[in-house]
Amino acid sequence: MFTLAGLGFLLACVFGSFIASGGAIGPLIASMPFELLSILGAAIGTFLMANSMHDIKHTIGGFKKVLKGPSFKKADYVEMLSLLYYLVKLASSKGSTAVEPHIEKPESSSAFAAFPKVLSNRHATAMICDYFRMVGMNVDDPHQIDDLMARELKKTLAEELHPSHALQSMSDALPALGIVAAVLGVIKTMSKISEPPAVLGEMIGGALVGTFLGVLLAYGVVAPISARLSAVVLEESKYYELIRAVIVAHLHGNPPQVSIESGRKMVPNEHMPSFAELEAAVQNLQIS
Repeated sequence: MFTLAGLGFLLACVFGSFIASGGAIGPLIASMPFELLSILGAAIGTFLMANSMHDIKHTIGGFKKVLKGPSFKKADYVEMLSLLYYLVKLASSKGSTAVEPHIEKPESSSAFAAFPKVLSNRHATAMICDYFRMVGMNVDDPHQIDDLMARELKKTLAEELHPSHALQSMSDALPALGIVAAVLGVIKTMSKISEPPAVLGEMIGGALVGTFLGVLLAYGVVAPISARLSAVVLEESKYYELIRAVIVAHLHGNPPQVSIESGRKMVPNEHMPSFAELEAAVQNLQIS
């Protein structure tokens, strides 16, 4: 919502100040469709050349994240920490084999069923099950698990950040593509050099619209969208980092309450539950 509001405010200020200062909006509007076709067409073409079909689809999906913001709120973090508390407490009291029925078929697990948002997140569910399964296979060296999880999360984060980097590359190219459009306009003007000054002036003004639009689109539209997408992805990555923190703390032999406290500290401050709130949530667990 703030992204669209910011874009509207930006356009209102740029074009509003131009009109208020006596600028003629007519030549700008007349030239803009052709300049936009040239600049945006070239930008989209370079984007298609630089990215695979998977990356293109991923980037399109990223626009939803920009508009909606991070997927995980305070309740989602509490739900994840509550599930992890149950699993590490079960493993601590009855051994890692007691967790197997839940991790082998999470869709039929009473533990996962109690936390439907976690279960609906395939990546999070797979991550929990995979690493608890490894612990059950006696791969219980906390340093080894920590390193393995860190490498997986780093790989996933790099893939999730690719759309942001692709948009930033487009932003970097737009000013130059605006100059290309402007040069084409100048070439067109020079071919009409015999026209009266008023006509030439209007044609030169139209050519400069290309430079204007290239810079505006780069720094006023695409770069902020890229930055916002990157911020959303980085915030969402904390949801998976807390899984790593809890499991590693558990493997170090910490009590369940200490393990989930390690995970709580990974939650973004905006959504972090207090110690008392999380303690109340796990104490009220009703899982059959």
